[in-house]
Amino acid sequence: MIKLDIISDPVCPWCYIGKTELDRAIAERPNHPFTIEWHPYQLNPAMPAEGMDRKDYLEHKFGGRDGALRAYAPILERAEALDLEIDFAAITRQPNTMNAHRLIHWAGLEGRQQAVVAAIFRAYFNDGGDIGAPKTLCKIGEACGMDPAMLERLLAADADFDATRARDTHARERGVTGVPCFIIANAHVLQGAQPKALWIQVIDELIENMKDNID
Repeated sequence: MIKLDIISDPVCPWCYIGKTELDRAIAERPNHPFTIEWHPYQLNPAMPAEGMDRKDYLEHKFGGRDGALRAYAPILERAEALDLEIDFAAITRQPNTMNAHRLIHWAGLEGRQQAVVAAIFRAYFNDGGDIGAPKTLCKIGEACGMDPAMLERLLAADADFDATRARDTHARERGVTGVPCFIIANAHVLQGAQPKALWIQVIDELIENMKDNID
């Protein structure tokens, strides 16, 4: 198997699109060699712990709704081409994603990371859920087979907070300046939301190389 590390932030629409493209490639190549692990990166590390009103966030970052519409136009165009639902209008709160990253880490320890990551993306981009809120994250974890009482206790404390922050810092120190960022076998980097066709090409080449090495 070949390690595929994905550095991402659950509020990043390009990460959602990039995940969708990768998922569809993997569905067409079920014999893919990847072992996938998700890693934290906060696009808004200075976001208040409780998050902020979405309108205030858009005003601060894009100068208001019109600026946001211009920024999101290529995102919506790509999502439409993929038949991927993204409902920006449903999002009323811009979250701090540290709690979501902690949940993703704990899910990885239980072998449930892929399901939890997918559920977090859907909760935010499809349902407008506050993925910074412990209540929301406990429900997501429970739906993916995790213990909600344990998650409630962990989220109420600072469990793995410093470690998650350190992993974010480590990604930046390695030169990651945006997400999604895909690292194959700790050696080859693909930056941005790569199309399904590219992933299929990568998978086919990896499989062929593995066959050659066996021969």
